[in-house]
Amino acid sequence: MASEKVRLGGMALQNGVLVHGPTAWAAAVRTPAGELKVAAAKKRVLAGPFDRPLLRGPARLVESLAILPELRRRLPEARLPFERPAVLVAMVTSAVAVRFVRGAPLRPVASELASSLLSLAPAALALRASDLAAYHGAEHVSIGTYEHGEPRAKEHERCGSHLLGPFVATSALGGVLVSRMPRSVRGPARAAASLGALAAATELFGWMVRNPERPLAKALARPGHELQHRLATAEPSPAQLEVAEAALAACLELER
Repeated sequence: MASEKVRLGGMALQNGVLVHGPTAWAAAVRTPAGELKVAAAKKRVLAGPFDRPLLRGPARLVESLAILPELRRRLPEARLPFERPAVLVAMVTSAVAVRFVRGAPLRPVASELASSLLSLAPAALALRASDLAAYHGAEHVSIGTYEHGEPRAKEHERCGSHLLGPFVATSALGGVLVSRMPRSVRGPARAAASLGALAAATELFGWMVRNPERPLAKALARPGHELQHRLATAEPSPAQLEVAEAALAACLELER
C-alpha cells in the first residue's frame, strides 16, 4: 500500500526554492559559484491549532512568515523575492498611488478595485525577474510531480497566484463597507477589513480547489491563472530543477 502524500507548499526564491510541509521546511539555493546548499528544520510556529474557518488563512500566513528569519539564519545565501531595490521602490510607489486613488472622486467600488490591484504591483514586479519565475516553475514541477506521481508542468492548481481573484473581490467589498463608516473609525476599520479580506479569500480559495469545475470557481481562478501562466512562472533549467528537488527531499525527510 502506497504511503499517504504529505501536503506541501512552497515559495520561489531569487536563487532557489523553499518547500514546507505540515511540520517542517527546507530550502535549497544555488550560489554564484554554482554550489548547491540546503537547510532544513522543524517549524517553530504551527497553524494547526487555528484550523477553523476564517482563522486558518491568517494563521497559515503567520506560519509561513515565521520561517523566513530562521531561513536567513540557517542559509544566509538565500535571496528572498522582494530583496531587490526596484521592488522596494515599487512598494513605496504603490502605497502612495493607493492613497491618491482613495482620495480621488471615484465610486467606492472602482476606487477599492483600483487600490487592490495597485497593492499587487510590487509582487508582479518581483515576479518579472527571470530566475525567480523559473524557480517558481521548478517549485511547481517538483511538488506537482511528487503529489501526482507523474511529471507535471510549471503551473500548479494550488499556487498562491490563484488567490488573486478572491482577494481582489473580498478587498473591494471590505473597502466599500469601510468607505461608508465615519472617518474617525476608518483607519482601524480598514486594517480589520484587510485581515477579513485575507481570511475570506483563503476560504474562497479552498472552496475553489475542492470545486474546480464550478463556473464561479473558474471565474475567480482566471486572473491568477493568467498571472501564473504569463508572468509568474517560466520553464526551469535542469540545474534549477535539481535545486527544487533537493529542497523537496530535505523537507520530506523531516516530515517522515
